[in-house]
Amino acid sequence: MAANQLVSRAAFNRRKTHLAGGPQQLVENRTVYESHGAELSIYDTFAAADKVRLDAEEILYCGMISGKKVLHGKNHFNSVFLPHESFVMAPGETVDIDFPDATYADPTSCLALGISRDKLREVCNQLNQKNPLPKELGEWNPRHDHVLHTFHTEATQQLLVRIVDSFLSQDSDRDLVLNLGVTELLTRMLRQQGRNFLLHCARQDPTLNGLTEVVRYIDDHLADTLEIDQLCQIACMSRSKFYEQFRHVMGSGPKEYIQQRRLERARELLGFGRGITETCYDVGYVSLSHFSRRFAQQYGVSPKEYQSQKC
Repeated sequence: MAANQLVSRAAFNRRKTHLAGGPQQLVENRTVYESHGAELSIYDTFAAADKVRLDAEEILYCGMISGKKVLHGKNHFNSVFLPHESFVMAPGETVDIDFPDATYADPTSCLALGISRDKLREVCNQLNQKNPLPKELGEWNPRHDHVLHTFHTEATQQLLVRIVDSFLSQDSDRDLVLNLGVTELLTRMLRQQGRNFLLHCARQDPTLNGLTEVVRYIDDHLADTLEIDQLCQIACMSRSKFYEQFRHVMGSGPKEYIQQRRLERARELLGFGRGITETCYDVGYVSLSHFSRRFAQQYGVSPKEYQSQKC
């Protein structure tokens, strides 16, 4: 899995550090790689620590590699940060980080990708020109009201591996590959924010448009069999228009989205201590083995491993 590939890249980076005389510091030891328009930092922490401050001068996309962090931000934001997860900080944002489990033998590692605001504006402009949102939802635009904490898919994990490899390699096409990778990562981030915004709208006012009604209905009926024709009726759209509009706004087809939401709800329930078998049925799966396999594909760990990480 890509999660293991990132772990191996971090280990390779630590070996280079040791050859150069060992880590400069035990907490958030930083190795920096620079290229045009972006900067990659790999952080390794070798000892438990509390309230370590992190400031974002530009957009900061952070991906967890190994271990566990606990993030503390404004507006009472507190969250455990685990592998297969990302958080994004807006320019000027600050968080404090705890490292409860870091040791010299088993360090906590993460990557941080600093991206210029000009690059983000460029991607927003491209989306607004080529894939505009329905007028009720406004334009593609980053929302800076809080830290964005996401649980990403294996595809995003593979993308992070490619970006890290672009920084580490000496290939003559490195900058081109890196630029494409950062553009894709920002697009995924904006789509995630847009999806979160649509979910918020669906909870506040599901009658805003046809898609918000569908999204609200899906969320209220994850344990049920959801038929596409039924969703088309709720959206007041033909089947072809529904598929087109749904993919356009959500970045995936309705069937894929339903599976993602079921797994997201399962993750929430498992995080609250719900049993694995009970969670499986609560989110609409009828086979425990199928549920466990899909959960691992989405989050890189089995439901049981996820529960142990949250403890």
